[in-house]
Formats: sequence, structure tokens, C-alpha cells
Amino acid sequence: MTFKQAAVLAPVSFFLGILFICFNVDHKLLWGDLSEAVIADGFSFYTTFFNSPPAIKALLHGMIGVGVLGLVAKLHKWDDSAMFFDGSSLGVYVFAIAVYTAVICPTSKTVAIPLEEDTYSDRTEAVRVLAAANVIIMICLGLILTLQAGQVYAKRLEVPAVEEESKALEKEKKDQ
Repeated sequence: MTFKQAAVLAPVSFFLGILFICFNVDHKLLWGDLSEAVIADGFSFYTTFFNSPPAIKALLHGMIGVGVLGLVAKLHKWDDSAMFFDGSSLGVYVFAIAVYTAVICPTSKTVAIPLEEDTYSDRTEAVRVLAAANVIIMICLGLILTLQAGQVYAKRLEVPAVEEESKALEKEKKDQ
């Protein structure tokens, strides 16, 4: 594994770990019975997340940057593998960042620090939207891992094919 690939896999795996922790609360909010206790757990969990120290938030945002830099660095070598696998991974990663920026950041603020006009049902809906956004990002990150594994698999298949082709070309030159 190269450094560039590690710079992609480490942040993706890191965020998947965080999102699997969040999934303990999310699955109850999305697919379980929506009781007062489940909603209170969601409010408590995401309020704690929102009120985390700035160093934790800086780490999270720094890891986002490492993932982008890793994908851009892998994409810099513009071959078919980079174009298909790394380009697709970068597109999915940017989509996940867009979901984080457009949905998770403002919604977590609504859950943790509601405005005076926000009702209990508004906050309940916000925590459910937050849970759904987390699931969407988990799917995106899983797709990135799949694409990166597919790239490694394709490269391993390519090596014997290239060797076989070069041997056939050498044989053809000798026959001439």
C-alpha cells in the first residue's frame, strides 16, 4: 500500500468508525419505535457531539482534508485506474462532504441549541434527519472503500496481462 492510498483509507476508516458509533443511536431513531427515551437519547448524544472541544472538531476537519489531499494526490497520476477508481472516489467523497456541510452541521446546531421558535417536533425531525444523513455518509464511505479495493484488485489483474502481452510482442518480433 502506498502513502497516497493510506491517506485515503485512514480518514475513510476513521469516519466509518465514528459513524458506526453514531449508528447505535441512529438505527433507533430511523427504524425503531420512536419513544420519548429514544428521542432523548438522540438529543443527548448529538448535543454531546456538538459541544465537543475545538480540538476534536479540528481533528475531524483535518481528517477530511487528509482524505481530499490523498484522493487528489492519487488522481494526479492520470491513468485509467486513477480516472475510474480515484475520480469516482473523489466524487463520492465530495458528495459526503457536501452532506456533512449542508445537513449535519446546521441540523446538529438545531438539535443542540434550538431557537426559540423551534418546537419539540422540529427538534425531533432534525435529529432524525441527522441520523439519515449519517447513514447516507456511511454508504458513501463504504463505496469509497469498495472502489479503492477494486482498484487494487484491477492492478493485480493487470500485471500478468501486461507481462503476457509483452511476451507475445517479443515472440512476434523474433518471428519476423
